[in-house]
Amino acid sequence: MNSSKVVIHSLFSEFDISLFKTGKHYHLYNKMGSHPMTLQGVDGCYFAVYAPNAEKLFVVGDFNQWSHEGFMLHSRWDGSGIWEGFIPGVRHGMVYKYKIFPYNYGRIRMKADPYAVKAERPPLSGSVVWDLKYEWRDENWIKNRPFKNGHNQPHSIYEMHFGSWKRNMIESRSLTYNEMTEELIPYLQDMGYTHVEFLPLAEHPYEPSWGYQVTGYFAATSRYGDPEELMYLIDKLHQADIGVIMDWVPAHFPSDDFSLATFDGSCVYEHPDRRKGFHPDWNTLIFNFGRAEIRSFLISNAFFWLERYHIDGLRVDAVSSIAYLDYSRNAGEWEPNQYGGRENLEAISFLQEFNTAVYGAFPGIQTIAEESTSYPMVSKACFQVDWVLV
Repeated sequence: MNSSKVVIHSLFSEFDISLFKTGKHYHLYNKMGSHPMTLQGVDGCYFAVYAPNAEKLFVVGDFNQWSHEGFMLHSRWDGSGIWEGFIPGVRHGMVYKYKIFPYNYGRIRMKADPYAVKAERPPLSGSVVWDLKYEWRDENWIKNRPFKNGHNQPHSIYEMHFGSWKRNMIESRSLTYNEMTEELIPYLQDMGYTHVEFLPLAEHPYEPSWGYQVTGYFAATSRYGDPEELMYLIDKLHQADIGVIMDWVPAHFPSDDFSLATFDGSCVYEHPDRRKGFHPDWNTLIFNFGRAEIRSFLISNAFFWLERYHIDGLRVDAVSSIAYLDYSRNAGEWEPNQYGGRENLEAISFLQEFNTAVYGAFPGIQTIAEESTSYPMVSKACFQVDWVLV
C-alpha cells in the first residue's frame, strides 16, 4: 500500500467547519483523530488532523512498516487547515503518527495525534487506532446526579494519585484499572467518601509530573490498562454511589517533540508570544486561548471526558497561572491587557465559555477551580445555553 491508496473522504460538514473556526465546536472528537470504519464495503480508518502550516502531511505506522513515505492525507479546500482521508486496511490497535512537512518552517515533524483516544505506554509515544466502545450500566447514578452531585449537597472527596495508591509491591508496579476496581471502592465506602478525585489520567510521558504535563489530552493513560477498563472502574464507582472528579489541565502542556509543541512547524496550540505562551516556573507552553480552533480543542476535550467517560466533575488545574498575565513574571516580562490591567482577558473568556458550555450540556456536573487568588465566580457559567452540536 502507498500514499495513492488514501481515499478522499470527510466526516466534516460545512456547519462543522464553521463551528470549528469560531471556537464553538464542542464535539470535535467525533470528527478529528482516527476513526475505524467501513467505507463502500472496505474496512479501514478515517484520519483528520488540524495542521494549517503543513505543506504535506502523511500517516505512518504499523500498517506500512513505518515506511518513509507513508500515506498522504488531503488538505481540505476550505482553508480550515484540516488534513483528512480514509486509509484502507488500517485496523483497531495499530500504532501511527503524523509525519508533517512544514511550509517554510524547517525540519519534518513526527507527531502523535492530538485527538487519539489511546496512546502507546510511555516511554513509547505513538498513537493507537482504537474503536472506543463501552456499555454503561450507571443509569441510576446519571439520572440522580443533579441531586447527588449538586452544589448544595455535602461532599467528602478523596483525592488520589492513581499510580502511587496501594501499589503491587511484589511486582513493584501500580495497580491496573481493573485491580483498582476491586481495591478502591470498598475503601471509599468504608471511609464514607462521596467522591473520588483522580489526579490527571490523560496520557503523559513524565511520571514524576503526576499527570500534570499532558501530551495526550483525549487518551486515558495506558500505564494502567485500556480505555474501556477505566470506563469500567468509573461505572462501578457510580454503581456504588460514588462520584468521580478528574483533574483537567488546560493551562499548559510540555514541549516534548512528539506532541503539541510547534505542531506543524508553527505555533498551532501555544501562544506565539513567549510572554503569554511560556511558563517560566514549569518550562511548559501555554495554550493560545484567543485562537478559536484551540478553544474548540480544549472545550471538546472537557466534553469528551464528561460524555464518553461519565466524569461528574472537572477540577481545573492552575487557573491563577492563566488568569493573570504577570503570573510568576517580573516587571518587563509581561504586557498589560488593552485596559492596562494584568488579567488575561482571552483566558478568562475561555473559562467563562467552558463553564457555560459544560453546565449547559451535562446536568448535575461540577467544575472546580484550583485558583489561589480568590478570583470571583471563576467556576460559574455566564449564561444558559440551550443547544449543543451532537
